[in-house]
Amino acid sequence: MDQGGAPPVFSASAELDGDHLHVVVTGEVDMATADTMLQTALREPARRVTLDLRAVTFFDSAAIHAVVRLAQKFPEALTVLPSRQVARVLEISGLGGQAWYRSP
Repeated sequence: MDQGGAPPVFSASAELDGDHLHVVVTGEVDMATADTMLQTALREPARRVTLDLRAVTFFDSAAIHAVVRLAQKFPEALTVLPSRQVARVLEISGLGGQAWYRSP
């Protein structure tokens, strides 16, 4: 169905630059899409990952779980750039002080 140029509800794309993977996520990250976000971040062999969530509009517990899994996979090599909505969820959940968290 043609949505007449409406922005996608969810997308995740990745670009590898040497050993640094930059993952850009847009839209809603929930139990239906969190695994896709995680798998996009794990698809390429990388030593460092930047997870750009600045265009994310909704972030639930499944999304939090995916970020925590990435933090475990990439200790000291993960950077998360949150939108205001994501920052609020991460701060409320007690993850705002993590080394990988960059406040908006």
